Amino acid sequence: MNHSLAALSLLLLAASCGTGETQKKDMPATAPVRENPFAQESKLYLGAPDFTKIQNGDFAPAMEEGMKKQLEEVKAIADNSEAPSFDNTIVALEKSGQELKRASKVFFNLVASNTNDTLQAVNKDMAPKLAAHSDAINLDPKLFARVKSLYDKRDSLGLDSVSVRLIDRYYTQMVRAGALLNADDQKKLRALNEEESKLTTRFTDNLLKNVNKAAVLVDDKKQLDGMSDAEIDAAADAAKDKGHEGKWLITLQNTTMQPVLAEIKDRALRERIFNASINRGMLGDSTDQRSTVSRLAQLRAERAKLLGYPNFAAYTLADQMAKTPDAAVKLLTGMVPAAVKNVKAEAAKLQAVIDKEKGGFTLAPWDWDYYAEKVRKAEYDLDESQIKPYFELDHVLKDGVFFAANALYGLHFKQRTDLPGYRPEVRVFEVFDADSSTIGLLYFDPYARENKQGGAWMDSFQDQSYLLDEKPIVTQNINIKKPVDGEPTLLSWDEVTTVFHEFGHALHGLLSTQKYPYFSGTNTPRDFVEFPSQFNENWASDPKVFANYAKHWKTGEAIPKALVDKIKKSSKFNQGFMTTEYLAAALLDLQWHMLPADAPLQDVPKFEKAALAQYGLDLPMVLPRYRTCYFMHIWGNGYAAGYYAYLWSEVLEADAFQWFVEHGGMTRPNGMHFRETILSKGGSKPADVLYRDFAGRNPSVDPLLVKRGLK
Repeated sequence: MNHSLAALSLLLLAASCGTGETQKKDMPATAPVRENPFAQESKLYLGAPDFTKIQNGDFAPAMEEGMKKQLEEVKAIADNSEAPSFDNTIVALEKSGQELKRASKVFFNLVASNTNDTLQAVNKDMAPKLAAHSDAINLDPKLFARVKSLYDKRDSLGLDSVSVRLIDRYYTQMVRAGALLNADDQKKLRALNEEESKLTTRFTDNLLKNVNKAAVLVDDKKQLDGMSDAEIDAAADAAKDKGHEGKWLITLQNTTMQPVLAEIKDRALRERIFNASINRGMLGDSTDQRSTVSRLAQLRAERAKLLGYPNFAAYTLADQMAKTPDAAVKLLTGMVPAAVKNVKAEAAKLQAVIDKEKGGFTLAPWDWDYYAEKVRKAEYDLDESQIKPYFELDHVLKDGVFFAANALYGLHFKQRTDLPGYRPEVRVFEVFDADSSTIGLLYFDPYARENKQGGAWMDSFQDQSYLLDEKPIVTQNINIKKPVDGEPTLLSWDEVTTVFHEFGHALHGLLSTQKYPYFSGTNTPRDFVEFPSQFNENWASDPKVFANYAKHWKTGEAIPKALVDKIKKSSKFNQGFMTTEYLAAALLDLQWHMLPADAPLQDVPKFEKAALAQYGLDLPMVLPRYRTCYFMHIWGNGYAAGYYAYLWSEVLEADAFQWFVEHGGMTRPNGMHFRETILSKGGSKPADVLYRDFAGRNPSVDPLLVKRGLK
């Protein structure tokens, strides 16, 4: 998300990208002077970052220089003696800050995907400077006066609807940033923004340390019974890399539940892994997150009060589809009774298995996935290990994800080995339209590693813009465990849908056809931005697509129909659990951000317990998908008071897929209609208008309830 004025605050929110081994070491002091690679546009194809020239030491000076130049550009706009016009004010702002944009886009991508100590130090130093820079622009009174004068007469300027909306968005952005506050309150706001930037950076730095620190070391191979040989070998390699040869290291992902809990038979080890996961950030050491998150919640509430809102959730949602926290809470709580009813029925089934095996214990959270897998095998005769050989990564990507994009939108993909990635395993694809014209570039980074943040995400090195004559260069990050050398990368069904999900975001960026950077690609409300990605998950199980990629990695044989039927039959399995853990996390997020400004600093565990109890979600066997101290979405990734957006967007997604079903399914005309009305439009229209343009009506929640087996 890169539009010039808004870019800085958004980049700060997205300060979750990584950098490391593939950047060259900083040059010694005696090295000859070289031009910073961000000083000019990259000479590589479409302006792709030249990672053969980028060094760790380039980022800070490039961003410092970029901020300096943008302030000069903004001053020239604000001081312009000519009367404010759309071109000399709004368009000029859209064109400002190009050097800062080039450097910061690469920097924040790398801080999330390939970080190192140098880049984390730069991030810590730059965060408050970037926050101050954003405030210097948004709170410039002369600049705001020009924007306001255009806003006041926007409907009489003879502009097209998108240009009128751009004026409206700049005005709204500056007001929401504090442009209407008096000088004293603006001073307070700047201090809050600076503190928040520092705390957000501290949280993200500590989160990565906590994930790595929480890895569980195993001395006895027998304890790993249930894991595949390949997984055990990978754990041995991980331990060896840490200096523990002859042992096994179970690394964690950034969710509460860990995939390995479904496999390990040793209950004591499962408990160790689960406790290591849920206690991250609460161990009382230098990386403890409790004081950080409690203060973040408090200062966000203080900022909201300054801006005239009762709490931060009210401030955030006023500019989203939901409009109010009550609307988001209503959607979430409306699903709680059915979800809890289902999860209790599921728990009873798991307890019955435990009792039948004479386990002699009550179901605990660390038992859930292990016994759920047993129930799945018993009720659906489906074993994850049976289906993984049919989901090899390259087949999923090229014969599944790319195949579906071709069928729907006419896209073609070609790997570009001449364009460098930031790591050897990063692949670059050129994306072509049906007429063979180039659309943009896709950087695909699939593997987990210590210096990469958890989860999966899409970002961009460059956003599409006709005004700037720039084509999109997007990134897609997944966290799949890398197999030992010589072994294939085999995916679980969840990982397959994750690849399709993130590619839905990539399509949103790639297929943008916007003049102004402000509206490009994924620059939409948070509760709309997940819609294209969740919608794209549907094609993973479309019969035509599925048959094209679900083939045995060694023999090439199609997945047996019996297995396909089992996958379909089990699609609603465990939905009570998955819905409940999501609802718990989403409501926990809203509770943190509905605190008033005068609320004291919170005791994190007590606050969590009370927040969940309020909604009947304080369940001993189901914890939130993310507990507070490792909830990256809300403390470091810009989803504060916005985690509900996944469910809000899922309502749109399920309803949109129902539209496809009613209109003939996966056809090129249907795909092109979705491309034209949704994927190409970015934020150029209000989100509810975009949806009605596509479907011809407002969305219904019923398709989602049916899909989740809750109706």
